[in-house]
Amino acid sequence: MGILNVTPDSFSDGGRYFNPSSAVDHALRMIEDGADIIDVGGESTRPGSDSIPPEEEIRRTIPVIEELAKHVSVPVSIDTCKSAVAERALEAGASMVNDISAMTFDRRMPQVVSKYNVPVILMHMTGNPKTMQDSPSYDALIPELIDYFRSKIAHAVQSGIPRELIIIDPGIGFGKTFDHNLQIINHLHEFGQIGQPLLIGLSRKAFIGKILDNAPPAERIEGTAAAVAVSISKGAHIIRVHDVREMSKVAKIADAINRERIVH
Repeated sequence: MGILNVTPDSFSDGGRYFNPSSAVDHALRMIEDGADIIDVGGESTRPGSDSIPPEEEIRRTIPVIEELAKHVSVPVSIDTCKSAVAERALEAGASMVNDISAMTFDRRMPQVVSKYNVPVILMHMTGNPKTMQDSPSYDALIPELIDYFRSKIAHAVQSGIPRELIIIDPGIGFGKTFDHNLQIINHLHEFGQIGQPLLIGLSRKAFIGKILDNAPPAERIEGTAAAVAVSISKGAHIIRVHDVREMSKVAKIADAINRERIVH
């Protein structure tokens, strides 16, 4: 999954693809580089960020999605927690919803996803982007996340969303400390008991920078590659990344090793 932020303030590439034309060009490059899904987001969810009105999110994302729908065959995902934005995006040609709130911020979101019968990504987060990094704590991190997903999946199914269309994301960096992030990656295989496809988004995240002597986002590619390889080996099905060309190669190697292990 290639990340396409049409925002002025995202933590890693804010402003680079804020212009619709440059955003579409970047998406086309990511597809050439191996992206199977393009995830379009119009609102930064970096730690400490404020929410923006749905009208502004729509203004930023819909022209890009409409243009992509004309030119690409891969699925386009809308990264939003607002039902109005999701519905406009699905009307414009998106075919997937990525909701960092697991459909809890907007009570109408399950209705929209069910109406359009599209895949939905349910992510775990404590609080909201503005407050999520204010001393997050858990009594038992992995069991709590597993219970959370079981609850949110049950609610989605009750809302008319087929279980086979639900993807889960443990939310690296969303209400998690440095140690929490490492623990999630190390225990990714435990999420397999839930029975849903597993997405992980760790591209250029702060915990990688911390390990690499406070490297800035642009210098976290190798660190991201290491984390991606480990995540795939522990059961991740989808990797959400900025650096598609490099991470596609990492995924091919990790997949080949995994296949050999399964065969033998």
